[in-house]
Amino acid sequence: MDYDSYARELAGKARRASRVVAALDANAKNKVLETMARGLEDAAERIGEANARDLAAGREAGLAAAMLDRLEVTPKRLAAMVDGLRQVVSLPDPVGKVVDSRIRPNGLEISRVRVPIGVIGIIYESRPNVTVDAAGLCLKAGNAAILRGGKESIQTNLVLGDILAESLAAEKLDSAIVQVVRVTDREVVNRLLKLDTEIDLIIPRGGEGLIRAVVEASTIPVIKHYKGICHVYVAATADLGMALEIVDNAKTQRPGVCNALETLLVDDSVAAKFLPVLRERLEPEGVELRGCPRTREILPDLAAAGEDDWLTEYLDLVLSVRVVNGLEEAIEHIDFYGSHHTDAIVTSDRAETEEFLRRVDSSSVFVNCSTRFSDGGEYGLGAEIGISTDKLHARGPMGLEELTTYKWVVRGSGQLRG
Repeated sequence: MDYDSYARELAGKARRASRVVAALDANAKNKVLETMARGLEDAAERIGEANARDLAAGREAGLAAAMLDRLEVTPKRLAAMVDGLRQVVSLPDPVGKVVDSRIRPNGLEISRVRVPIGVIGIIYESRPNVTVDAAGLCLKAGNAAILRGGKESIQTNLVLGDILAESLAAEKLDSAIVQVVRVTDREVVNRLLKLDTEIDLIIPRGGEGLIRAVVEASTIPVIKHYKGICHVYVAATADLGMALEIVDNAKTQRPGVCNALETLLVDDSVAAKFLPVLRERLEPEGVELRGCPRTREILPDLAAAGEDDWLTEYLDLVLSVRVVNGLEEAIEHIDFYGSHHTDAIVTSDRAETEEFLRRVDSSSVFVNCSTRFSDGGEYGLGAEIGISTDKLHARGPMGLEELTTYKWVVRGSGQLRG
């Protein structure tokens, strides 16, 4: 295959389609999204068969349990995809929203108005739900999307892409508004990442290796997060029953995702009481605890946590534990080892809460709740396109508004600059 020609064809079609979708009003976009939702519901068996082929190939290839979990499309997860599209339908259309406006002394009316970004490329691993989430969000925000999932999910993604294209055609719209890359060779991605005159933004979703490879190869702006090393700090004043529930949920509810807990910090004053109860709770659930020297003074049979553990996103039932001497040491640990994704404190002290919120420089900072809530759907954004730990343009879960930019609109009545 001529990968360069294929990439240019995808990008050229997307650029032309972006002009079509940018001109659609909210009602037209919502109608397409509802057609997509019904199409997915009607094709449940077809999607399941394709996903079964991907899962079988993944097991044969020796994919890790966490990767297989991300890959699987259960009836519940398919229903969540459909619900995500319908949530996007219910959200206000960001395109055309006036961000702010002012009238200058010379009478000029100056405003900032939200507009689509244009063509967005999303490169991701495993989770087929990204295909649907990204398509729906990009469309509602007036963008064309080029979607490239991993080879492990190719059969599922192709079927999902076909259903989305069929839905666009049913509404007499250009099917290139949403395109799924139909080949798995990485060379296609490398060619796409150089097409900065056709593609406006790249969003990678997956492991650190994938994201770094995309950033290094791309001549197109990239929004990203490298790791999800999420922390929970159990403070001296914490309700330990609440802390136990929060830690359990943050670690075990779905360990293979980026907002799962990876490092637990426990205040020295409550460690002797809390850590044995924690082990009693988590070990039957299959969680391996790895501890710092002070943790192992309390639980001597734990494996030692070394420097690499504090820097590791396990995406598995492994939890590193460190006993710290107060809030200052907890914040220093998060600042040095964290990935600026999601970090939480469990405390009943208001001053401590405010200091943690003010000083922890993460895209999401939580008080007395599980890190698993770091999610666009849980934030009321509808389905999310991903989570950004960047500080420019978008930060944290990215919903509709984060898939738009703005332009300045200036209205005059003949004013001239002197």
